[in-house]
Amino acid sequence: MTTITRLFDFPHYQLEKFNLDKALVTKYDGEWVATSSAEYVEKANQISRGLLKLGVKPNDKVAIISSTNRTEWNIIDIGVLQIGAQDVPIYPTISQEDYEYVLNHSESVYCFVSDEEVYQKVKNIQANVPSLKDVYSFNDIPGCKSWNEVLELGKDNSTQEEVEKIMASIKEEDLATLIYTSGTTGRPKGVMLSHKNIVSNAIASSTRFPLESGNSKALSFLPVCHIYERMTMYFYQYCGVSIYFAESLETISDNLKEVKPDVMTAVPRLLEKVYDKIIAKGADLTGIKKKLFFWAVELGLKYEPYGANGWLYEKKLGIARKLIFSKWQEALGNNMKVIASGSAALQPRLARVFNAAGLPVMEGYGLTETSPVISVNDVRNRGFKIGTVGKMLPNTEVKIAEDGEILVKGPQVMQGYYKDEEKTKEALKDGYFHTGDIGEIDSEGFLRITDRKKEMFKTSGGKYVAPQLIENAMKQSRFIEQIMVIGEGEKMPAALIQPNFEFLKDWAERKGLEVGDSFETIISNQKVIDRYQEEVDEHNEKFGKWERVKKFELTADEWSIDAGHLTPTMKLRRKIIKEKYATLYSKIYG
Repeated sequence: MTTITRLFDFPHYQLEKFNLDKALVTKYDGEWVATSSAEYVEKANQISRGLLKLGVKPNDKVAIISSTNRTEWNIIDIGVLQIGAQDVPIYPTISQEDYEYVLNHSESVYCFVSDEEVYQKVKNIQANVPSLKDVYSFNDIPGCKSWNEVLELGKDNSTQEEVEKIMASIKEEDLATLIYTSGTTGRPKGVMLSHKNIVSNAIASSTRFPLESGNSKALSFLPVCHIYERMTMYFYQYCGVSIYFAESLETISDNLKEVKPDVMTAVPRLLEKVYDKIIAKGADLTGIKKKLFFWAVELGLKYEPYGANGWLYEKKLGIARKLIFSKWQEALGNNMKVIASGSAALQPRLARVFNAAGLPVMEGYGLTETSPVISVNDVRNRGFKIGTVGKMLPNTEVKIAEDGEILVKGPQVMQGYYKDEEKTKEALKDGYFHTGDIGEIDSEGFLRITDRKKEMFKTSGGKYVAPQLIENAMKQSRFIEQIMVIGEGEKMPAALIQPNFEFLKDWAERKGLEVGDSFETIISNQKVIDRYQEEVDEHNEKFGKWERVKKFELTADEWSIDAGHLTPTMKLRRKIIKEKYATLYSKIYG
């Protein structure tokens, strides 16, 4: 049996141990098309041979930019790694200036793209990237070479011996990939992850998921250019899980019903949206059905694991699951064993209500620099505690510095930042990776994240404010789509709020309020402003006097990745938001 020490060992191991008919499954023109473990390995070998013919050498960089997760991505990934080259996955929606920066900084020699839109962005800057020899596409695009040409080049298997020779020479400590993190400030940094970094993380993470090896299905839709989804895919391959790729975020509810997966990863924003949709459906019910629905939700919001609420609660929960929550399970395909949530803080109410509904949402924690998982909840062996990010993975040591910062040591910690010794030294001091997050470990070994070190600020009165805690609380309001707490060096905290315009319009209609059509007129309506004041006041109750949001302004536009408000992982670009709304800022602070 293949021993897994390098990333390309995963598909070979899967072929020997599980030999799946459906290793990777993508939908083309309305049809799910499966690639077996055997085809996966064969096509990856073809890509390796094709790339050798194109002159790709060990340590060359090959970029992959795809708008959706799809079988081709995984085949290229393994094909590149088998010949000792490194791949550079690029987030599709970043600006073309950032494409240019990453392609140049990594000195990528070839680039694989998914579709017309990505191809155009690359084409616009191609002349400024001297290292880039050619671009290949997964979709057929006029004027662009097809990835099938590389497969064709590799059909001749006379060079397979050379591929095997290179594979044998690759060590687990060798660099596997460069992942450019979308910083909330400045240029993206290229995180250097070795084979060992990611392999160790995939195998350690697999111990935390209650899945039946060789007989489970996953739905994959979080971008694979992020290490979170990518590492998860290797662990799926290790456990013989069939991976189905969702078509897009829009089609996810249909895909869930078609695939009926056992597992998926999610980010809190997606779970919030699912929850809001369910609640909106409940609000449309009438009479006894509506009463029952909200009784079940109220019950769910009080959920504690392991029967901690006592037998009477558990009895009521059994009834709620039969009558109400079974429909929630149905909406997610009826088979869901675990949903792993990461990338941002999960509101405890969501963890409670989904777990109460029999949909185990398990929150974990990590960073690109830690490949990514540091800790994760696991419903088995009392390894689940709401409001925490679980216990540390095997072989992972976490200590809390004097200022509260979380420091990590383990096989998953990156090699450093590409071509940036200074930032590497800063992050990897005294044998630990410095996460920039603040947290604590409780007596049972659960890790809790309390804030981002970098994002905490002091008011002019010298009081510390942790904006993320306040934002996460306020975002529970269905009126609030996005919120940024401000006030560094000012006398009090305040907030910029992007309304959930869809919900706001519904609310106005229900109240019979004429608020107009344009976002501008809606947010200047005094009744709307008063309603937001009520929401802010209610959530302020949870915080100390110095932390409360004293004033706020509503913004008329929707915050987005494209407009620059948010990073590709939906984190706030605080500096840019503050600049965009400089007039609102002045209005608040005079």
